Amino acid sequence: MRVPDRDDLRTYAPIGDGRTVALVAGDGGIDWMPMPNLDSTPVFARLIDDDDGGCLELAPDGEYTVRRRYLAGTNVLQTTFATDAGTVTVTDALVTGVAGRLPWSQLVRRIDGVEGSVRLRWAVRPGTRLRTASPWVQRADGHHLLQIGTTTLAVVGGDVGTPRAESRASPFPAVRGAFTTSPGSRHVLGIVATDDEPLHLPDVTHLDESLDRSIAGWRTWSREFSYDGPWADAVQRSALALKLLVYAPTGAIAAAATTSLPENPGGGKNWDYRYAWVRDLAYTAHALVRFGLREETHAALSWLLKTIRRHGDELHVMYTLRGGVVDGVQEFDAPGWQGIGPVVAGNPAHDQLQLGVYGDLFAICRTYVDAGNVLDAATGRLLARTADRTCDLWRQRDSGMWELPELQHYTSSKMGCWQALRDAVHLAEAGAIPGEPSRWAAERDRIAAWIEEECWSEELGAYTMYPGSRELDTSVLLHAESGFDRGERMSRTIDALTAELGAGALLYRYSGMRREEHTFVASAFWRAGALACVGRHEEALTAMDDLVGRANDVGIFSEMIDAEDGTFWGNLPQALSHLAVVASALTIRDVVPEGALRGH
Repeated sequence: MRVPDRDDLRTYAPIGDGRTVALVAGDGGIDWMPMPNLDSTPVFARLIDDDDGGCLELAPDGEYTVRRRYLAGTNVLQTTFATDAGTVTVTDALVTGVAGRLPWSQLVRRIDGVEGSVRLRWAVRPGTRLRTASPWVQRADGHHLLQIGTTTLAVVGGDVGTPRAESRASPFPAVRGAFTTSPGSRHVLGIVATDDEPLHLPDVTHLDESLDRSIAGWRTWSREFSYDGPWADAVQRSALALKLLVYAPTGAIAAAATTSLPENPGGGKNWDYRYAWVRDLAYTAHALVRFGLREETHAALSWLLKTIRRHGDELHVMYTLRGGVVDGVQEFDAPGWQGIGPVVAGNPAHDQLQLGVYGDLFAICRTYVDAGNVLDAATGRLLARTADRTCDLWRQRDSGMWELPELQHYTSSKMGCWQALRDAVHLAEAGAIPGEPSRWAAERDRIAAWIEEECWSEELGAYTMYPGSRELDTSVLLHAESGFDRGERMSRTIDALTAELGAGALLYRYSGMRREEHTFVASAFWRAGALACVGRHEEALTAMDDLVGRANDVGIFSEMIDAEDGTFWGNLPQALSHLAVVASALTIRDVVPEGALRGH
């Protein structure tokens, strides 16, 4: 392909190390990399601050074309640049150490000459941390050090030309270099970073070794991954994308790797998703269990349960990656992606009541127990108290899954409460938690009857967004898979949602969103899974075939897709989008007859 436009989010491919994530553009630039942690104010943020955000650059002089891929079974990206003079490959990774995750951030860029002779230029240009710090450069022990607030970076290179420092005040300091490849040549460029602590300067040979070690480590992880079914490449890539969002120091799972990427050209809906949503964590753990991945599942569940107990029994919608409570929103004086602001840290939904998270909590615990694991006594008591609480809470209005300011009796929230009590009864009957399940069972049935009576519109032929409403909401599709309804009413709801909110195989989130934002990737995959659940197998297969082809060139999804031109919108990689790929593929594999799956 020709050099992609950086203003198209489809050009970005994520790499990561379990602590942070970098986004590599099709032109070889790294325009997003918080260091050292994913939720740090980013040192490299040209993605949302074109002038002062900072970036890493590496590309041939003159014109070139680009091909790229992830090395099989890894999150290591390989970009091939072809020029009139020759061909070169760049292999990018945030690397690991001998004992696992490094105690510092370390990016390695390996450049291999393939054919001919190619001259490349590179630059390390740290930004102003969203206009909160002034970077500067100094020379120490033969290395160029860059200081940005409390973060220290070092540039380490092997056969990448003579680095030169630019200390001019405008736009900001940088370290640059240039070199020429030849067939079989190898060049290595590394960036190491720490925050408010000493900085280790690795030997150049160790940079190359760490890249090979990281490739091997990813492939070892992928060999533990077990999926035998249709769309295997898309499912594995989604699992690898989700693995990038696991914050290894705690086991938390981030909802996305970025902040402030807009959901529409008008701006306003620019949220920070670098937090752990209970919902996303539950869905991720459910998928990882079904893939036979044990460590991440245990770490995520243990982290969540300890975090809940630390802050009291009341569930929060989200927590920080280190287990704190999200505290408000900070707005930065930065322009945003394509000038569409605001740029923020924090999320205003942190203190909302969202009843669906109760279903999510019990779902992950049931998945864990059904996989042959055991809940501890403190968790059992917590879940019993939470089940009792759900028996009362379900009658309240909430903000729904979409974090809406208008409190209503949202249908999918009530379905989530039904799911919570159903799974609580299951856990109690299995001896996994204490308590009296007869009350939970009675309230579960009362919720189901209330939904059937209050939330169904015969006129619309659908479950409505909330009682008395004419609006529709794709989040009810989740409860085809949960088992609330896999019959005629859910099938008719799918048709109503498709008619009002559909754009080909894509879907808008709920009524009115066609005017405000783009189609929501997860909703489209939920529809495919729901079609399979209600027995409409051929339609489910057709929808999945269409949707998996809408990823970018390396299999990554953002939050939203423009139905007209296929461009990406919203934060990326988006956990909920990749979770929907995985969940729908697993559901279809499990419910569609094997003969019908041939060829998919």
